[in-house]
Amino acid sequence: MELFDVYPLFNITPIKARGSWIWDDKGTKYLDLYGGHAVISIGHSHPHYVSALNDQLNKIAFYSNSIQNPMQLALAEKLGQQSGYSDYQLFLCNSGAEANENALKIASFVTSRKKVIAFKKAFHGRTSGAVAATDNPKIIAPFNSGHNVEFLPLNDTDAFETALTPDVAAVIIEGIQGVGGIQLPDDSFLQFLDHKCRENQTLLILDEIQSGYGRTGKFFAHQHAGIRPNLITIAKGMGNGFPVGGVLIEGNIKPWSGMLGTTFGGNYLASVASLAVLEVLERENLMANAAKLGSYWLDELRKVPEIMNVRGRGLMIGFDLPDHKTDVRRDLLNKHHIFTGEAKPNTIRLLPSLALSQDEIDLFLTALKETLL
Repeated sequence: MELFDVYPLFNITPIKARGSWIWDDKGTKYLDLYGGHAVISIGHSHPHYVSALNDQLNKIAFYSNSIQNPMQLALAEKLGQQSGYSDYQLFLCNSGAEANENALKIASFVTSRKKVIAFKKAFHGRTSGAVAATDNPKIIAPFNSGHNVEFLPLNDTDAFETALTPDVAAVIIEGIQGVGGIQLPDDSFLQFLDHKCRENQTLLILDEIQSGYGRTGKFFAHQHAGIRPNLITIAKGMGNGFPVGGVLIEGNIKPWSGMLGTTFGGNYLASVASLAVLEVLERENLMANAAKLGSYWLDELRKVPEIMNVRGRGLMIGFDLPDHKTDVRRDLLNKHHIFTGEAKPNTIRLLPSLALSQDEIDLFLTALKETLL
């Protein structure tokens, strides 16, 4: 049987990884500044993370949600403490797509409405509901959950106020848009959304799947704007590579038996992996590291005359290249052995482990300058 060929693949086969580094089957060492779309939050193969998973694997790895799982309770308590949302509730699932799908369901249950407002270039999810909440023309699929999605320009208050009609169930926006090339909503725009949604009894969903878990120097990117949305979706860096996702749900939203469901969500291994990530974030002060090194990196990138529109927060950074410099990402990988991300046509995305060091940033900066020259 062949694999269903939907991913463009580099001719690289990783066999080992540690911290910010990956080794392939030929012994070549690579600096990983992308972490699989911001998935590797505490570094590859962190010893505490590996130990926690091994210990749990020798006890019980999985059982359905028909029994009590003490690891889910421990995760919810720790996540509430570290995120500042201890008064919210946690629903665990398997991915960002599933998290957004369930957040949209909750919004419809609470409001008895079907319309959703999203923002252009927003993209998290492969399920029908999450697919409908993206304007990516290559990923349009039948949307069977009944929502009517309207897409608006980011940071356009007039367009949003016009679109926010009484039939809108939810507004969904990323703390920082990732796939579109690192686009930041203005803090004032998020504050405006929060105010207008509460005024309209519409639920505000913050998609923190890529921008959450300390990546921007705060636990969630929207916390820079000082708002508290009704629902927050999480995944990616939550499990440091283990498949896991979740929804943080405002405390006044009441659940009922059968409201949501998942087979594998919140299983023992997923819960332990997520708990280990939180423990490492706290013990090693990685949010502060992300804030400090992100500020340094942004300042240094802005000194490079050949690149444009440097933007981001913490360790979620993007910048644009001139039209004739389309080979920079490929050259960084092939000549300097550095993984980065991209967004078409000429944007480089940087989403490294939060345990990144300044020496590793400087190594990248040297390689980037050589590549540009």
